[in-house]
Amino acid sequence: MGTDIHETFEQMIDETLAGNVEREKEESLRRHLQDCARCQEYLAASTRVIAGLRGFSFDVDPASQAKVCAVMRQRAQQMEAAPTSGRRMAWISIAALILTVGGSFVDLQFGGLIASAFDIQRAQMQQGVIAFGIVPSLCLLILIPILLKLSAGGTGRQERIR
Repeated sequence: MGTDIHETFEQMIDETLAGNVEREKEESLRRHLQDCARCQEYLAASTRVIAGLRGFSFDVDPASQAKVCAVMRQRAQQMEAAPTSGRRMAWISIAALILTVGGSFVDLQFGGLIASAFDIQRAQMQQGVIAFGIVPSLCLLILIPILLKLSAGGTGRQERIR
């Protein structure tokens, strides 16, 4: 089921009102709006809604605003001062997981071929994959986050912002 042409132009109207439409599409929309009453109504309604939203205002308690801004500034400074160990930990853990899954995939897909090429039993090869592939990868998954936290001087506990 194809998209209704009006739905396409309504989406273009939304993009135009948001300022995110290409010049060619805008020209196509203008030509369409000259003859289409339905899309003209949609444009008028959307324009009224946006004008109403822009006219909406509310009062914020200056003390509350200052408190929220102070907490946000403090948190931003903490994040800037924090070492990038969290990012490194995530990437290293992901790499270890990929190695684990990749090793299992290679074993399942090509284990027999590799075993016959090197004239070894499949059971011996599986033991090698487990001993030299999966076990070290799992150790990395467990030990690296712990070592990174210790090297950063952190305890792993997060302090609550008051």
